[in-house]
Amino acid sequence: MNDTAIQDRVLIFDTTLRDGEQSPGATMSHNEKLEIAQLLDEMGVDIIEAGFPIASEGDFNAVSEIAARSQNAVICGLSRADNRDIDRCWEAVKHAKQPRIHTFIGTSPLHRAIPNLNQDEMVERIHDTVTHARNLCDNIQWSPMDATRTEDDYLCRVVEVAIKAGATTINIPDTVGYTAPRESAELIRMLLEKVPGADEIIFATHCHNDLGMATANSLAAVEAGARQVECTINGLGERAGNTALEEVVMALKVRNDIMPYRTDIDTTKIMNISRRVATVSGFQVQYNKAIVGKNAFAHESGIHQDGMLKNAETFEIMRPEDVGLSETNIVMGKHSGRAALRSKLKDLGYEMGDNQLKDVFVRFKALADRKKEVYDDDLLALMNDEGTNAANDRVQVKSLRVVCGTEGPQQADLTLTIDGVDHSVSATGDGPVDASFNAVKQLFPHSATLQLYNVHAVTEGTDAQATVSVRMEEAGKIVVGQSADTDTVVASARAYVNALNKLLVRREKTAPA
Repeated sequence: MNDTAIQDRVLIFDTTLRDGEQSPGATMSHNEKLEIAQLLDEMGVDIIEAGFPIASEGDFNAVSEIAARSQNAVICGLSRADNRDIDRCWEAVKHAKQPRIHTFIGTSPLHRAIPNLNQDEMVERIHDTVTHARNLCDNIQWSPMDATRTEDDYLCRVVEVAIKAGATTINIPDTVGYTAPRESAELIRMLLEKVPGADEIIFATHCHNDLGMATANSLAAVEAGARQVECTINGLGERAGNTALEEVVMALKVRNDIMPYRTDIDTTKIMNISRRVATVSGFQVQYNKAIVGKNAFAHESGIHQDGMLKNAETFEIMRPEDVGLSETNIVMGKHSGRAALRSKLKDLGYEMGDNQLKDVFVRFKALADRKKEVYDDDLLALMNDEGTNAANDRVQVKSLRVVCGTEGPQQADLTLTIDGVDHSVSATGDGPVDASFNAVKQLFPHSATLQLYNVHAVTEGTDAQATVSVRMEEAGKIVVGQSADTDTVVASARAYVNALNKLLVRREKTAPA
């Protein structure tokens, strides 16, 4: 490697904003991308792949602003093996303190057939495009897409060409999640042994989770000599997802006896960013998800509970506070003041000024009046509630009243503020939620179809907040709206309207020629 001081360090390359956002329905708004990038930067991620600049004007603008704002991380953009892509990528990342261009091409027989290139023609394209990128930027990453299904001899050949052309990081993607840990390690070892110049660059691993082995494959590659892991928050990504950042980082921390490698990630920020990504992407974290799932530190068995009371280490290999969970949940209520709220939110990762705190405090008090106890999860839902942070949205829910029960029809009386003007209507439906959605559609006609409606309780009890997610599609554009409230129907209406506002924004976005 070009710096022997990092032989024991694993670089964390987060691609939540690029690969993660490619999950159908996980598209994030401009401001959401900026927020997630800032959280990643503060957490200590080494490289942030901020997007695919040539994909759309929106992606280009987001990558450009993230590059300008970043304080610590390398900011990377993705580009195909095409000089126009590379130029567009460079325009987006060049103002970063540490810019990187990441260019790729599919090298397996299946992928070579798509552009109809033979092996020699592909080698020439790799040489020319990596050289072009290196003439723009001195930090170049190159990826042979579908590397794990590429012939070994040809993979060695193209990696050597990319290194000679100026690539400083070579990423080896398991694009379809097909490989196994032993194979992942052997592939890295082979490249380190056979490719001239391999000891002068950094090898990276990028694993998909189609067979449930992404994290295992990534850690196996690290043990074999890879020193960069590409991953996403919550394992978000194409199909079954990617290697999860939280799993890799905590595995390195907990098992440093067999993997003595270090990262600079602030693990206490993991839970906060996990929940925020779940909110903005609409992909909720499964309860039994490693590290960040709701049940990751929960114990129901009597034997487990007894052991935990005597010594937490009997059934927990890490502490909840290591990932940002509080040791106790019940700490806030209707008698809590601004200072307590500010302190608690700071513990949860939210720094805010007086004006912002004033607005949050009003909403906190309203929530505390409706709930006996306010948990950490309630506060996070309050902070992440898109339905109540929509001052600039064209469509806003002003009031909602529903009539429901065993005797129909169920009715919703709704008032929406549309472009600053109030409009009211009464509508019926098959249940209060359906009636509410019908009322929205009457006041604001649209052709979007509802693809998913999901409700989950943030905390326990009949007074729990409900977080509602709706996924809507219009002309191939997919958006996710979310909102939280102790009233499930109110949360549903706000989530539906939140999705409509996102669709209005998406209508205005067009890809460049």
